[in-house]
Amino acid sequence: MEYMRQSYYLLLTGLLTFGIACQKAANESTTFSPKFKLIPADTVHFNNFVDCNMAEAWVGDTFRIFPGKYGEDPLWGEAHDLKFADGRHAEEAFHRKAEEFTEPKMPPNVPIGQEGLHGAAWFETVYQDPKDASGKTLYAVYHNENYPSTLPYDAKTGQGYIDHKWPEGLTGPKSPAAVCRIGIMKSTDGGRSWDNKGLFIEDLQPRMILKPHNTSKTFAGGVGDPSAVAVGDYLYLFYGEYGFPGVYDEATYQREEEYKGQCISVARIALNDLDNPAGKALRWNGKEFSAAYNGFGAPIASLQIPVGEGGGPASSPTGGFHWGPSVSWNTYLNCWVMLMGKVTSTSWQGSSVYISFNKNKDLGEGKNSQEWTKPQLLLDKPGFIMWYPSLQPMNTPEDIAQKHTCMRLGQKARLYIKYIKPEKSDYMSEYVIEFEK
Repeated sequence: MEYMRQSYYLLLTGLLTFGIACQKAANESTTFSPKFKLIPADTVHFNNFVDCNMAEAWVGDTFRIFPGKYGEDPLWGEAHDLKFADGRHAEEAFHRKAEEFTEPKMPPNVPIGQEGLHGAAWFETVYQDPKDASGKTLYAVYHNENYPSTLPYDAKTGQGYIDHKWPEGLTGPKSPAAVCRIGIMKSTDGGRSWDNKGLFIEDLQPRMILKPHNTSKTFAGGVGDPSAVAVGDYLYLFYGEYGFPGVYDEATYQREEEYKGQCISVARIALNDLDNPAGKALRWNGKEFSAAYNGFGAPIASLQIPVGEGGGPASSPTGGFHWGPSVSWNTYLNCWVMLMGKVTSTSWQGSSVYISFNKNKDLGEGKNSQEWTKPQLLLDKPGFIMWYPSLQPMNTPEDIAQKHTCMRLGQKARLYIKYIKPEKSDYMSEYVIEFEK
């Protein structure tokens, strides 16, 4: 009897301890919600073209930014707007006039059928190789867009797109929708010249969402609008997921199935593979990083907009989804911060910006990369269309001493957004964000 009483006591104690631990974990999970406030500030109007996340790095004591677009585009014309500008700190670089920007030497677009850069490219994140003490070795993660005309389907490789029932694009009924992919370029001279290293991730033709279902005037499918951060031995890529989560079939298409596989997703690649990235990245498949770079991954569930709150598939004009993530490590909060836009109608329309947090510094352990808080409204301006929100360093002594960039920030930062209006677009900042523990 004494033995049974001791066993019962040990069992009861264990269950009680376990229950307390579970309750503590649950409480920590539910109470983790850093506070923030937007403080109106003097308005800063950026003086050059921006249509993406602002890629940047400190090259020595120089803060360098890489906005713009480069390459072939049958809808908007060939572009040479991808340029760089310098400053002693972020605010000085952001104040540069258009004539003070420099166009780097870029890899040329190659003819159809050849390996290399097809379509246009936008730099979204710059990763700086810490092994180079000069700071001049940079890897640019770029958003790439193509069409059936710039990348026609090749049956041997499975690359490219078939111009059949292709959805409408942004410039009218006769314009085609683009397909986005993500690649990597490398510079060894601080960003003055770049070599194309190949694709990070992409979606192939079977995932494209065609007519009659795709009527959103956004993308035919693909992966794009990324933000990347380095943790340990990997570069983690957060990106928009726009394709069908499987093989699209007009006869069996279901709106609900498309919705389940879309929103903001994550993939990763070993830093040692950045010089030869093709085929090396792995997507999150719902349990681990094991889905192929051109396979079927799973989006971050906590960032999806519930159907009851207006969520829907990207191919629908009434689909609501978050997109365009910008991720940074916050040294004050000791957590990750993500800003994102919200699409509520056709042609990427949406007037609000959202924020989410992740307390797990190591994004590779378990399901840490998935544990983002439910997005909270950061700013809403009805009547405007707002794209590419990001947090940027200022000219404070801390920001300069710590060489902060959009990937690493402190308690205060500038909020930049691209505002789209009928008459023009304007990339600017009207607020400073301040975090509170």
